[in-house]
Amino acid sequence: MSTTIDKCCYITCRYLPPFFEYHSRISYSRVENVPHNYAIQHPSVRACLQHLGIDNGVEIQHVADLPARTGLGTSSAFTVGLLLGLYALRNQMRDKQALTADAIHVEQELLQEAVGSQDQTSAAFGGLNRINFHTDGAIEVNRVLTPLSRLEELQQRLALYFTGFSRTASEIAQEQLRVTPQKKNELNMMLQLVDEAEAIVTNPSCSLDEFGRLLHKSWQIKRSLTHKISNADIDQVYEAGLNAGALGGKLLGAGGGGFMLFYVPPERRQALRSRLRNLLCVPFRFSTRGSHVVVYEPEEAYDQSLVDERYAVYAQCGEGTGPRSSEPLHSNSASTVGQPLG
Repeated sequence: MSTTIDKCCYITCRYLPPFFEYHSRISYSRVENVPHNYAIQHPSVRACLQHLGIDNGVEIQHVADLPARTGLGTSSAFTVGLLLGLYALRNQMRDKQALTADAIHVEQELLQEAVGSQDQTSAAFGGLNRINFHTDGAIEVNRVLTPLSRLEELQQRLALYFTGFSRTASEIAQEQLRVTPQKKNELNMMLQLVDEAEAIVTNPSCSLDEFGRLLHKSWQIKRSLTHKISNADIDQVYEAGLNAGALGGKLLGAGGGGFMLFYVPPERRQALRSRLRNLLCVPFRFSTRGSHVVVYEPEEAYDQSLVDERYAVYAQCGEGTGPRSSEPLHSNSASTVGQPLG
């Protein structure tokens, strides 16, 4: 069972006008100006362009509400959002199931990353869902149906804290995959907890505090899967949260660092904040939307002759002597994607 929240990454895609000395421009925590798309260093950008067979010069800009490598599925959210934006750039639509499959293919097959399929699915569909992964590879997504007032009560009892420790999910996932054959009992127990969690959330007569205690039980099982999931610092943060009144919680994502989610009764929320005052508390709300296009302004592709002419002009100028622009030209076309984090 997973949900998306109102913290997003925003991706803008457009065809780059053929008037620069570089072919494509990719802007994220760094800026890449590359002569060919296969020279792009950002793994996901390069793989997404490869997957869609896009050789045209493009400009892709990425900004986000939260940092990467924090356990909130930011990497997969980026891949899902970029694919959707690139499809829109090609004047194509993609349904949520197909978008999920595309993102999984890019990350697991093209990039050979040791990641699961939950983050891509959650980012594409959005909302509070139960996701069933079948042995034949099929993915079944069912919305958890419960009154909005019930979700509001649950939301008021959740608190998100940044531990300050970042990690690479694939490194921890590799270790989990290695030990999985020896952890079948623990995995079966975690699967049973999904049924219990869904029953608690959807039954208004059941106390939501049971959900908090279930989080605690789930975290104890999860941290036992491999020694890389938790560490002494994370354990100290978790114990401090329990001592302040939280009924349970868990480290989000693969483990090793990032954000920790606590379930805390409203009357103990301030006590928890005081106890964890050295950690960043991030307010959030549930989001029901998955990846979606915010702005869509189609454009005509630039004539290939302009591209050929550009190469000829800059070849005459010599490497590094042609005109430069620190900012790309503005055009009346763009595909901007708002991508919720899970």
